[in-house]
Amino acid sequence: MSALHILLVDDDPVFTRTLSRALARLGHEVTVAASPDAALAEVVAVDAVFDAAIIDLRLGDRSGLALIAPLLAEMPALRILMLTGYASIATAIEAIKRGAFNYLPKPAGARQILAALAHDGVADAALATHETPTSLRRLEWEHIQHVLAEHSGNVSATARALGMHRRTLQRKLAKRPTRESGARPADDP
Repeated sequence: MSALHILLVDDDPVFTRTLSRALARLGHEVTVAASPDAALAEVVAVDAVFDAAIIDLRLGDRSGLALIAPLLAEMPALRILMLTGYASIATAIEAIKRGAFNYLPKPAGARQILAALAHDGVADAALATHETPTSLRRLEWEHIQHVLAEHSGNVSATARALGMHRRTLQRKLAKRPTRESGARPADDP
């Protein structure tokens, strides 16, 4: 793969530093933005041309999904990779519907990210997740995420739809989903 100019949008400074260094060691130029506003400022003000964008799903209290359309409006050929520690089928589908090129759960290493940007690995990832049975906790997490997406992120409406107390749902949302096997750290060169 030839050298890429990558926009990395994530509010975790340790993760962005680690991933940007790993990508730079592999010969790619990385520009880091810690918020959606900073990412749009990089694209518009600097008038830079990016080949790809890696966007975290959760950027503080905002969603990285909302950043997809403005970035594609500025750069229609931009390959957007959604990267998140809160992976679910519902958010992956929503990201692809909005125009993301691919979607990966954290932790994802530099080589795994580059492979996802190189080809449309969504079908491959879907096949890989079905090789091992999914745990009940993971299924519950994905179902909650699906219902939450259907209700545009409204926790109260989601709790009513699921027939559970709002505080119970908030506790479940605060927990990370169970980790699937085979995950690698972000700093693999």
